[in-house]
Amino acid sequence: MDISARWGRGMGVGAVVVLSYPALEVVEVQVVEEMIDFPYVPGLLSFREAPVIVAACERLTLVPDLILVDGQGVAHPRRCGLASHLGLLLDVPTIGCAKSILCGRHDTLAEAPGEFAELRHNGDAIGVALRTKARVKPVYVSIGHKIDLPSAVAWVTRCCRGYRLPEPTRLAHQAAGGNLRLGGAETRRVT
Repeated sequence: MDISARWGRGMGVGAVVVLSYPALEVVEVQVVEEMIDFPYVPGLLSFREAPVIVAACERLTLVPDLILVDGQGVAHPRRCGLASHLGLLLDVPTIGCAKSILCGRHDTLAEAPGEFAELRHNGDAIGVALRTKARVKPVYVSIGHKIDLPSAVAWVTRCCRGYRLPEPTRLAHQAAGGNLRLGGAETRRVT
């Protein structure tokens, strides 16, 4: 799951890409564009972004077994980021896999894929920095809902296919930006 916001227009594009496992082949894509009514408040992006993503989820014909969200889970100052909110709303195991740190610090990572270091904030272990590709920035994995951290790290690692981002979030990012092509066809946007 991912969202692309058109802040100047007050619109958000929520994308959900369902993949098979272990092949990681696209099974279903839903993309919805809606007005975003909640104001921008740092640390409260879930209230701004979750409704658009939930609207895309409501169009799914399949129920995912596991959700990877381009966003934080408990690696959030309030310990409840977008992945946690979506997991609670959808009642599905959910992992936050973010491209940047919202809070916390970690030790230096080795360069090899699969290396990770604990992400800590105010004395709490809130996730891990995970190297998914050699010599690129890590991703930040945290529990969203109904999953433990070692399992979350293992799932993110298994879903990587040579890119920094795991396939589910990488493809959802493309879909939200209108750049996902399936068999020569562009994803359709529902408004």
